[in-house]
Amino acid sequence: MKRWTQFVRENAGSMSMQTAHPFRFGVTARVSDSGRAWIDLARRAESLGYDILLMPDHLGRQLALGSALAAAAAVTQRLRIGSLVYANDYRHPLILAREAATLDHLSEGRLEFGIGAGWKTSDYRQLGMAYDRPGERIDRMLEAVRLIRRLFSGEKVTHAGPHYRLEGAQLAPTPVQPRVPMLIGGGGPRMLRIAAREADIVGLLTQFDTRGRPIFNQATEAQTTSKVAIIREAAGSQEAFERLELNVLVQDAGLVGSGASPIRSPRDPVADARDAAAAARASRDQLLRVPRPPHGADGGAHRGARRTLGNSRSGFTARRGPFGGSPPRSSPRSRPARERDAS
Repeated sequence: MKRWTQFVRENAGSMSMQTAHPFRFGVTARVSDSGRAWIDLARRAESLGYDILLMPDHLGRQLALGSALAAAAAVTQRLRIGSLVYANDYRHPLILAREAATLDHLSEGRLEFGIGAGWKTSDYRQLGMAYDRPGERIDRMLEAVRLIRRLFSGEKVTHAGPHYRLEGAQLAPTPVQPRVPMLIGGGGPRMLRIAAREADIVGLLTQFDTRGRPIFNQATEAQTTSKVAIIREAAGSQEAFERLELNVLVQDAGLVGSGASPIRSPRDPVADARDAAAAARASRDQLLRVPRPPHGADGGAHRGARRTLGNSRSGFTARRGPFGGSPPRSSPRSRPARERDAS
């Protein structure tokens, strides 16, 4: 804990612990065996003290994001709901804004709206869409983000842009929240700058290669420090930077006090050598110092992490711990210890 506190202080410029956001913890899920299992998952996440339930937006084996989040909101009182993240290319911004506004309306103001440029090549293949170069996808997303903000505000929007046209478009109902929190994740400098200027929550991610695969050698302490510096500069002022929440998706975790490590040995086989070859060559200490540990590194650890509350080892203000479609099997008593360690 001391090492990570020192890391934050050394690399966060003038940001102080007094102005940092309180830690928030979330759970991501995408599938369930039944409607009852999904309802139970949402209720259990709330009872265990999680702040938010998030879903990705992909084709294949996953529940439809909007319907599943609406169902989760209907059976909970405090738990926030969110997208991690909507893929912009799959929907026109007016359709996406309407879905998000409806979710905020039905949840009585509990939505957090995450949006990205799209990256999963298999989704594009199924949709029969071209997987354009990153710059084009980001251009479309940026235009959509600004339109969605205008629509959320209740404005009647007429727009003729490079990618989208709207004529007298208006939402009814509009969101309950005066400003729906927007999350944009990024790995490259341009996406990070856009996130710092347009979003309320900035996700720290790796970039993706031309085949839609994460570039894991970017998930290091040094790379993360560099990304935070880009965000701070793009925010324009210390005050603006301090208003932002930083988000890390925790892929591997260990239970505080268990005596077990999520990385058993630096020589353990990598479950997906194609995507995580860099992780296979990394030392045990290097892997433990990665804020977003690689997919596939130590498959057994992944399965265990999905069943426990995670011991986050990052110095940032928001966490999203994945547990697949199953609720965490851990006592609520574990949570305070994890929060102390993560601070």
